[in-house]
Amino acid sequence: QLQLVESGGGSVTPGGSLRLSCTDSGGSSLETYAIGWFRQAPGKEREWVSCLSINGQVTDYLDSVKGRFTVSRDNARNMVYLQMHSLNAEDTAEYFCAADRRWGSSWCPHTHDWRYWGQGTPVTVSS
Repeated sequence: QLQLVESGGGSVTPGGSLRLSCTDSGGSSLETYAIGWFRQAPGKEREWVSCLSINGQVTDYLDSVKGRFTVSRDNARNMVYLQMHSLNAEDTAEYFCAADRRWGSSWCPHTHDWRYWGQGTPVTVSS
C-alpha cells in the first residue's frame, strides 16, 4: 500500500520553473512502480501529463508540455520528479502523481486507471 505525497507546487510568473516531487510517505520504494503525473485545472477534467516506466527508460508527455516538462526518478532518494520549465497560465492546475506496477517494466501508460494517487500539489502561473 502506497501513500503518495506530492510537493514543490507554488506560484510562479509566466516563463518560470518549478520542480514537483513525488514520494511515498510510508517509506515504500517507488522503484518498482510506473509513475504517472496528472493535473486538474479548475472546472476541468483531470488530464494526463506524463508517465515514467518502471525501468525509467521510457517517458511520454502531453503534447502541450513536450520540450518543457521532464519526468525522472531518483531511486536512491525514493523520489520521482516533474521538472517544469517555461510555465504558462494554461499549466495552472492541481498536479497529482500516481503509481502502479501492473504493467511491464517498459510500459508508460496514458490511462487514468492507476492504483495509487497522491493528494496533489497546486501550481499557479500568473503575472
